[in-house]
Amino acid sequence: MAWRRVLVPIIAALAVAGLAALLWQVLAPGGWTVAKALMLAGFAGVAPWLGLCAANGLIGAALARVRPAGAIAVGTLPRCVLAVTVRDEDMGAVLPPLLRLLDGLDGFGGGGAFTGWILSDTADPDLALAEARAVAAHPRLRYRRRARNDGFKAGNLMEFLDHHAGDATVMVVLDADSEMTPAAVLRLVRTLQAEPHLAIVQHLTVGLPAASGFPRLFQFGMRAGMRSWARALAWWQGDEACYWGHNAAIRIAPFRAHGRLAPLPDGSTILSHDQIEAAQLAGAGWGVRLLPEEDGSFEANPPALPEFIRRELRWLAGNFQYGPLLRHPALRPMGRWQLVQAMLLFGSTPFYLVFLLGAALAAATDRVSGFPAGSALALALGWLWVLYSPKWLSYAEILLSPRERARYGGGRRVVTGIAAETVFTLLLDPVTTVAKTIGTVRLALGAPAAWAPQNRSARGVRWAEALRLLWPQTLLGLGVFGAFAQAGWHAVVWALPFVGGLVLSVPFCVLTAAPGFGRWLRERGVAAVPEEVRGR
Repeated sequence: MAWRRVLVPIIAALAVAGLAALLWQVLAPGGWTVAKALMLAGFAGVAPWLGLCAANGLIGAALARVRPAGAIAVGTLPRCVLAVTVRDEDMGAVLPPLLRLLDGLDGFGGGGAFTGWILSDTADPDLALAEARAVAAHPRLRYRRRARNDGFKAGNLMEFLDHHAGDATVMVVLDADSEMTPAAVLRLVRTLQAEPHLAIVQHLTVGLPAASGFPRLFQFGMRAGMRSWARALAWWQGDEACYWGHNAAIRIAPFRAHGRLAPLPDGSTILSHDQIEAAQLAGAGWGVRLLPEEDGSFEANPPALPEFIRRELRWLAGNFQYGPLLRHPALRPMGRWQLVQAMLLFGSTPFYLVFLLGAALAAATDRVSGFPAGSALALALGWLWVLYSPKWLSYAEILLSPRERARYGGGRRVVTGIAAETVFTLLLDPVTTVAKTIGTVRLALGAPAAWAPQNRSARGVRWAEALRLLWPQTLLGLGVFGAFAQAGWHAVVWALPFVGGLVLSVPFCVLTAAPGFGRWLRERGVAAVPEEVRGR
């Protein structure tokens, strides 16, 4: 395992060095300016994340033909809780997947070992009463509600384990939008049985088939990217893997002993609980394993861009709390790295914007060297490849495999989905970059972190709502495009993949939420996932 963990930074460093060489060809002509210094500073800030993307993408692609070992059936199943955490959720959407799972486990001979629980943090008494009545209609389910959501989801689960779990020894954690197949649940539980040193086993979780355009396109790319990413993480992190907080089986005794979260040094509550729970368990000698299996574990993605941005900002606020925890004496080096990696996911974002603004300033003011079109094109292509290598290498894996192409509906559908998702991502990422940069600044200035319930229902977005949310992106995009236009049409074309999404952010938001757009994609099978192809 040690040599694997050495290989990752070597690959990352080589990828960053290659990009740095391309950047030098852009910056060197004409001497140094303030704009070029900004570009260099921005690159330095985003380089660690770019390197990690390249390493995980290449390693994951190299492991494409390696199948993870299956779970071993060992005797009678343990008593197991299927715990669904909810807060102001629609029980009409939450309960059917849970009931299907319980019925399916009966068919696999495991139903008697499993009990379904709804763990509610709903504050409104009327909503809570409706929840309780909905659950009471199903004898196989149980309901527990806290009047206050102290500790948020982590506190919800720990309070349940302390007072209501009874003789259960395993808990399968599900979010309100989670779905799992009986085979997937049994794989997780059997893995815990077979390997007593493991405290958490989780699946790669993929998006459910979606009707709306936004989640449909997003999860097509996310699924591809996470294939390589998850394989790589499982390979070099071993049994000190990250934990994503749901669709996982947990051994209750060690989790209760070592997964309990203390307040942060300033007395506030940890919002993003999962990474630190895993790090504490690993620090205590327990294993946390990621199974890079793609089948049987699902979640719903945000239905439109406004909900997606709100979710990103929630995660940003939670991940940025990890800084003081890096000094936690109980953590091992890999546990600390997990926290650093979680912070890098968002911490590199402002540097990307610094680089872009520096490039725009250089294009508008550098009259000495001019716009280096050839070098800039090479840098752009290299940057995009490194950043999206986990996704694009997974796309190549699908296209090169007859079996995988068939799962996604055939080669033509795969190519169409890749093209549509690539355009979608190039438009989406600049928008979220600005949103996350603004969120980072707000947190740095002391703004409180918002952790509100989520809307999970498909909906349209009106133009006025999109404009209220995205006017900063639109104005910034127009200003940056104007700066690049000073250097000629070559500079404008170069800037399109990086800035086009800002200028088009409002119509992009409205279009991807429009019911007609989602229907158009579905009718043509664009960005269909395997479950949709086989008529799940």
